[in-house]
Formats: sequence, C-alpha cells, structure tokens
Amino acid sequence: MNHLDHGTEVNPIKSNTKSIITDHNKDDHNAQEVKAIVRGPISAAAVPDHIWQAVIANDRAYDGQFFYGVTSTRIFCRPSCKSRPPKKEHVFIFQHAEQALQAEFRPCKRCKPTGVRLPEQEWIDIVKTYIDDHYASPVTLNTLADISHSSPYHLQRTFKRLMGISPNAYVQEVRIQHAKERLLGTKESIADIGAKVGMDNVSYFVTLFKQKTGMTPTAYRENKACNTMDDVCTSD
Repeated sequence: MNHLDHGTEVNPIKSNTKSIITDHNKDDHNAQEVKAIVRGPISAAAVPDHIWQAVIANDRAYDGQFFYGVTSTRIFCRPSCKSRPPKKEHVFIFQHAEQALQAEFRPCKRCKPTGVRLPEQEWIDIVKTYIDDHYASPVTLNTLADISHSSPYHLQRTFKRLMGISPNAYVQEVRIQHAKERLLGTKESIADIGAKVGMDNVSYFVTLFKQKTGMTPTAYRENKACNTMDDVCTSD
C-alpha cells in the first residue's frame, strides 16, 4: 500500500512564476544601474566590477544594457559575445550601439551587436590592419581569429577568397616589405632587421627573403646601394 506525503505541497506553477518575477526585477535593477553609470563612452577601468565581470562571463542578462568596444581591434560587442576576453585597459563601455559606431568601432561579426552582419571585406580589413600594426610580434592564425571574433577555418577561407593569398602569406609579405625598407634605410645587421620584422630566426629570415625577392638580404642591400651610385652590381 502506498503512503502519500501529506506535507506542504509545492505549486510548481506558482514557484516558477515567482522565479520569473524575481529574475525580471533583478534584470530591471541591473538595467537601471547600468544606465545611471554608463551615460557615454567610459573606460572599463572606471565602471563597477560587476559590469566588467559581465563581459568576462559572457553574461547574456546584460545584453541590450551596454556594449563594449576593444581599442586594439576597433570592434564592439554584446556582453554575451563568446570571443576571447579582452584586456581591461583596452576596453570602453557604451550604453548604445550608436555610441560605439560614432566612435568608429565596427560591429563584431560573431555576436552582431547591431543585428546586422558585418560585410566580409570590412571584416578582412580589420585583420589586415591588425597584421600591418603587429607584424613585428608573433602573429598566428589563431591570434587573428581571436581578434576578429571568428574561427581559424572560416578566417582562412574568407581571407584567401577575398585577398587571393592566405593570412600567413600576407604576414610574410608585410614583413619582407618592412625588411626591405630597413635594409636600405638603416645600417642594422641582418639579424637585427629579421628580429625587428618578426623573424628572430636569422636563417629562416634569409631563406624567406631570398624566396620572395630572388636574393639574400645582404645582396639586396648591396645591389640597391650600387644601383643608386649607377654602378654595376652582382648578386650572390
């Protein structure tokens, strides 16, 4: 024979309704607090910690209450964006997406803070600008995917389709171009120039330079110097 517990019954509908009301009140309180704090672009360092934690935790409850922009990439996102957490010192908080756009930040391709997908060419331009500014540092496909809020596979395919070369090939082109400028404009050693354009391994630098230009860095420097003097030069 079954024995029923005649203790206090819990009404699941009533309990769930109470939970929804509590969550709604909490969200409303958060929205009012954020609105009072974030009236215009403000550094993440100047906002209460729970707002910054919303960014770190990808807290969807704060979506629509504020947006954050990353100065190193000029991209802005929703708090719930699943991209890699940015450095706090590089972040500004905006109350509205329009403020971020006016500050010349571009919407994230992943979380679409404006509700509109970023055109592919604009997205790839962000990646190119990052490479142009950071060629002297380690630049990997994963790094580029992180800063552009995409997957490495999708970035590789889209970049090559629009640019005709892979992201890595573009990095190499930028580095070789800067190496050429240093070879002709400075008296720095080959090893120093390689290191300053992002290639610490001098053997790799010389091999890549010859592959791209048809001569070694030393021959390139001597050849251009002789041409300037209207002399006859020979390459090694």
